[in-house]
Amino acid sequence: MAPDDLAPVDGALVDGALVDGALVDGALVDGALVDGAPLEAAPASTTPQQAAVDALVRLDAGDPARALARDRVVAEHLPLVEALARRYTGRGEPYDDLVQVGTIGLLTAVDRFDPGRGVPLGAFAVPHVLGEIRRHFRDRGWAVRVPRRLQEHGRAVADARAALVQSLGRAPTVAEVARACGLDEEVVLAALESAGAYATVPLDDDAPSQWAAEDAGLAEVEDRAVLRPLLEALPARERRILALRFVRGMSQSQIAAEVGISQMHVSRLLARTLAQLRDRLAD
Repeated sequence: MAPDDLAPVDGALVDGALVDGALVDGALVDGALVDGAPLEAAPASTTPQQAAVDALVRLDAGDPARALARDRVVAEHLPLVEALARRYTGRGEPYDDLVQVGTIGLLTAVDRFDPGRGVPLGAFAVPHVLGEIRRHFRDRGWAVRVPRRLQEHGRAVADARAALVQSLGRAPTVAEVARACGLDEEVVLAALESAGAYATVPLDDDAPSQWAAEDAGLAEVEDRAVLRPLLEALPARERRILALRFVRGMSQSQIAAEVGISQMHVSRLLARTLAQLRDRLAD
């Protein structure tokens, strides 16, 4: 890879920038497009989700047809709730319960949605759905009793992992953390799971033990479902730059010539945009 293809994002390269445990690489960004359409322009209002939203916003608040239109909007956006709920499976709560509480967040987002803000409903709904799911875990946290020794291991693992990230410049493997702590890999994994980090820390392809329990293929599909509305909410220039970089495979210098800005500006825009996507997913 040529030097001008590299753009640091919190210590990671753009081509390997982690977004909540998922790689924002060409395949994932391309897969998050609506029917593979270029990101250079906002998608037309032809998807079932957008059609349902358009039908709802055209109705007055007192229109008797509004309740049915609202139900249709919720039904069309349920796959987004399901994708977000799957990120929190394996933490002691049934998946169906997570979908149910996540749907409460979706309903809140639908009722508060203002199309005049220029943000798609899907992107607007993500923090509301995640907020309800996380509140559910906080409310039920009293029922989870973690053994004292495992709590101690969890603190040691967290400290060791943070130190290794600083020294290595990347997420350490389970084996590396285990060596740093003087613990077995099984104990490290148990400590991560008890701390609620088991399903969201990044995967390491070189490690025989995976950081996450979910299947990688399923995780990629879920990440595409979550990323799609966030990509649609980006400004047109940022969408275009992402398309040129990850869909067309252009270097930063080529993008600079295409867009008419400096290569350094392209690098900064890529870093900022990917950081924004990561932050929105973590909200």
